[in-house]
Amino acid sequence: MLKKTILTLVKTLLPLGIGVYLFWLFFSSMSEEHIASFKKALKEANYFWVFLAMLLEFISLWSRAVRWKYMLEPMGYQSPWKHRYHAMMIGYLANYTIPRAGEPTRAAMLFRSDGIPFAKSFGTIIAERAVDVIMLGLVTCLAMLIGYSDLMSIFNEIEHQLGGGDTAASGGVGLKQIIYGVIISIVALGLLAYFFSKKIREKLTLFIKGILNGVFAIFKTKNPGGFIVHTFIIWICWVLMFIVPFYSLSETSNIPFTGMLIGFVVGSVGMSFTNGGIGVYPLLVGLVVSFYLQGEHPDDAKGLGNALGMIIWLGNTAIMILLGLISLALLPKNYSTNDDTSGEPAE
Repeated sequence: MLKKTILTLVKTLLPLGIGVYLFWLFFSSMSEEHIASFKKALKEANYFWVFLAMLLEFISLWSRAVRWKYMLEPMGYQSPWKHRYHAMMIGYLANYTIPRAGEPTRAAMLFRSDGIPFAKSFGTIIAERAVDVIMLGLVTCLAMLIGYSDLMSIFNEIEHQLGGGDTAASGGVGLKQIIYGVIISIVALGLLAYFFSKKIREKLTLFIKGILNGVFAIFKTKNPGGFIVHTFIIWICWVLMFIVPFYSLSETSNIPFTGMLIGFVVGSVGMSFTNGGIGVYPLLVGLVVSFYLQGEHPDDAKGLGNALGMIIWLGNTAIMILLGLISLALLPKNYSTNDDTSGEPAE
């Protein structure tokens, strides 16, 4: 029990601590002149574009809840749109407490409202994530195709800004080496637990079977056209909701599409590092925007870039938390572990 409590605290507090540090870095890296231009930009921004971005985000969320139906149906499960939507939003809300907690929370909420088995709905969520990774990969490839040199320059700036560039160059441990080390350690510990614990192996095997049922539901969907259409709706809205706020500041409205696309890619990757992208998202997006403003606005580039990064992140965070809290209040509790039904489809 104590080990579980400690692990939960570490999983919650470590990313939060990183986010707090990055917020400190976000502000401490700005001079007084940068802070002044940062505040001025926040004050003079046209927030109509931010609210338009919020509307686009809601459309993408609506579409995502519709798309989920196509993956549940092949396994014989039915769920009202509002239940899927509320479960999804509560999952997003959970991501602001513990990173990556959204997926299991979303599956748990759908079991609570509709009795759909956790492992099977979780499998469909993992399958969704696989599709999203493919779509992000396509957007990333497009960004590299039209702006490879800019992207590499920005990545070098990011590594330098986060303290990895100089250390690695001098023979020490850089940011990339730390990330690779953490990933290898996690994989190694997972393999040891799998091969040396029969109980863990049996539970994991059973769980994976449930997940695979959900993953293969993509290929069994009764409406592949609808699935594809909603996937494109989700991602078109997702990209547009990032691009639209650029027009809230006159200085950033002229940034080329290449820069906007690179900012989207970098921000999307950074979002997974901390709880809801706290600290890291505005910092990374700010670095990308600043890179493109250095020519026309050399003195204000950093302040303006950070302001836009903060505007986009705050708009996204505000609507996700608001909608998540509303869903938390509205999602019905029709099932519990004591109910006779397990959510299995009728014979």
